[in-house]
Amino acid sequence: MGICYIIGAGEFGDGVLCPSEEDLVIACDGGYDSCRKRGIRMDLVVGDFDSLSYVPEHPQVVRLMPQKDDTDTGWAVSEGLRQGYREFVVYGGTGGRISHTIANIQLLTDLAGKGAHGILMGKDSWYRVICNEEICFGAEERGFISVFCLGEKAEGVFEEGLKYGLHDAVLKKEYPVGVSNEFVGKESRIAVRNGVLLLIWEAKEKR
Repeated sequence: MGICYIIGAGEFGDGVLCPSEEDLVIACDGGYDSCRKRGIRMDLVVGDFDSLSYVPEHPQVVRLMPQKDDTDTGWAVSEGLRQGYREFVVYGGTGGRISHTIANIQLLTDLAGKGAHGILMGKDSWYRVICNEEICFGAEERGFISVFCLGEKAEGVFEEGLKYGLHDAVLKKEYPVGVSNEFVGKESRIAVRNGVLLLIWEAKEKR
């Protein structure tokens, strides 16, 4: 199974999207324009189309009601899961209203709780959520990496190969001890034995 790419109406963010045949690409509302301008194929277009202000002409359009419990991106995540995808990359999910960014971080948390993985691509930044697992980085990584506890506490937290280390630590939601760590040109890892962590990467030099 490939990757489910979801494109929203916010800032497109860093990186080049080149989906393969096995990948699923879902454009959410104004994300349709982002894909069209970049020549990115779309397998499905969904939304209430309040951002786009028109219903696009596409062979696979799902029109959602404006009054709904789910966001357009949330609907797309559920559809990707329904089709069997376990890896998600979200573009256009940051840079607009902060409430939408927080909503998308909550979607990453839901994915992690279901054993799936998601990354939210921003401009000079990305967001990931891990649950009872670890993530490893190569020595080529640069920039800042912050780690926040999601939930009451996260136990067995390790940060190794970074500027500041943690060994079998307990992180709590009230105290941001994991903010603004830094890659130092070594292989590194961040792990949590029991709990949920939000990882935020930020470029060292803003463009």
